[in-house]
Amino acid sequence: MSESTETRGRKRAIDFSFEFFPPKTAEAEAGWWRSVEELAAYEPGFVSVTYGAGATSQAPTYAAVKRLVDETRLQTASHLTVVKAGKGEVDDVIRRFRDAGIRRFVALRGDPPGGIGTAYSPHPGGYANAAALVSALKAIDDFDISVSAYPEKHPESADRAADVAMLKAKAENGADRALTQFFFDNDVFEDYLNDVRRAGIVIPVVPGIMPIQNLAQLKRFAAMCGASVPAFVERRFEGLDDDPDGRFEAAADLAAEQVQDLVARGIADFHFYTMNKSKLMTAVLDRLGIKPGDTLSDAVPERMRA
Repeated sequence: MSESTETRGRKRAIDFSFEFFPPKTAEAEAGWWRSVEELAAYEPGFVSVTYGAGATSQAPTYAAVKRLVDETRLQTASHLTVVKAGKGEVDDVIRRFRDAGIRRFVALRGDPPGGIGTAYSPHPGGYANAAALVSALKAIDDFDISVSAYPEKHPESADRAADVAMLKAKAENGADRALTQFFFDNDVFEDYLNDVRRAGIVIPVVPGIMPIQNLAQLKRFAAMCGASVPAFVERRFEGLDDDPDGRFEAAADLAAEQVQDLVARGIADFHFYTMNKSKLMTAVLDRLGIKPGDTLSDAVPERMRA
């Protein structure tokens, strides 16, 4: 990728990664690829592609990560889950993705087969949870492994202590970093990070940032996954129901302000949930003063500590 005279040598103070979901139709793939190309110009540390449950959901993810590996220079991570699959099937998937050039994974347990909110039971003969999946990945190869973290607690965890204990198990089994569920209250994230550090977990905990494409949809999704949408977020969109440009500006401003506040608290690495939409994501980056071609400077180390 060539650099323009204007951007050559520019440095940015933060690192970031982008999450995409695999397109399911030819039309969706065209839009997804346009977003990939536009966001690739911002030199992310890596990109990740989400993954469904079971064999039938592997094909879209495999096709997406294979194209990213074959046609871009992006460091590419595939999400991987253990639901509805035995250990042998999961191991076969790992090897297939490795043989396609994938050296990074986001290791997840996955949602219950009955959907979010239903009871989870491990597949008979399968890996019980994400910590076990991390061990399985490390047994096959020395992959770079990200795992999930939940500032507001996983909805199935009994309490935050149990939730942090699961993260510790994932870290001890070889996870390289944790990517958090999206959140909007930075005080909640700081409290959570302090609990994580007090538990002796030292891997990076990367905040997941969700630029709001559609507030109503986000609220429904947040209710299912245990995330909250604070009143101050809703107030930013008041009176904008019939103003799509105003909603766009409010969403970009809100996401950028959240990142800026976290940077002021000492955070220098972020994971952005793009929803395969580049326009809003580039608006957020523009507000952060980040241009295509900017390269990473020596980032300020995370300094939130108990």
